Amino acid sequence: MLPVSNHYELEQTESWLTVWLNEPQARNPLTAARVSDLLTLCAALQGSDLRGVVFRGRGGVFCAGGDLKAFQAVMQGKAGHADVVALSLQAADLFDAVSGLPQFTVMAVEGAAMAGGLGLACCGDMVLAEETARFALSEVRLGLTPAQIAPFVVARLGMRAARRLMLSGESVSGATAREIGLVDRLLAVGGMDAALSDLPRALAPAAPCALAAIKRQLSELPFQSRDEQRAVAAESFATALLSAEAREGIGAYLEKRKPLWAEG
Repeated sequence: MLPVSNHYELEQTESWLTVWLNEPQARNPLTAARVSDLLTLCAALQGSDLRGVVFRGRGGVFCAGGDLKAFQAVMQGKAGHADVVALSLQAADLFDAVSGLPQFTVMAVEGAAMAGGLGLACCGDMVLAEETARFALSEVRLGLTPAQIAPFVVARLGMRAARRLMLSGESVSGATAREIGLVDRLLAVGGMDAALSDLPRALAPAAPCALAAIKRQLSELPFQSRDEQRAVAAESFATALLSAEAREGIGAYLEKRKPLWAEG
């Protein structure tokens, strides 16, 4: 049973879950309460048999990032340095948790993905965006820094494009976001529902345990020496090859049938 919250809405279709950010009147900000509840949800998803998770925003807007009203309260002396550090680390926990989900994660961007919202998009395995979507790392224009999202933006875009967006704060179109590698598929306006409905079938052949293991390996690679990479890869491959999932997958291939996880 997944946790319910006033700060998001859940829709499940068979083995896929859509997580709706549900405060469109404020452009679906990452408030402290929303971040906390999303962390609880991500923890529950670690033990789930769901195959995919979609993050999407209500009201035709993905996510405007941090809660500027809360930031203003901080500037008015209602929080100290340690409080701000804790707030930033909570955001880091969320980006780590979303990036570390064992399911295939899709960011469905309609409207704006700004600041932390763009960072959240960079935590996904696939980013879909309508052609009218806008993206910006606007922190520098507010006197702030991208801080906790920087590693995820760099990992997705590379240093060159990430530097330009972070240092300029410029807003880019969906087409430009596609060119620089932020967006995987650019969709016509109104095409998001159809694109999302096709994904479960397209990704059904991916073995769930193997997918999760690949995601773990990729997340750890930048922090490992070459010797560590070799050792971890060998352990991962041995575990996979001797698993029931691999027996089923290789058997299905040799018998020219679908593996059990791809049926349905």
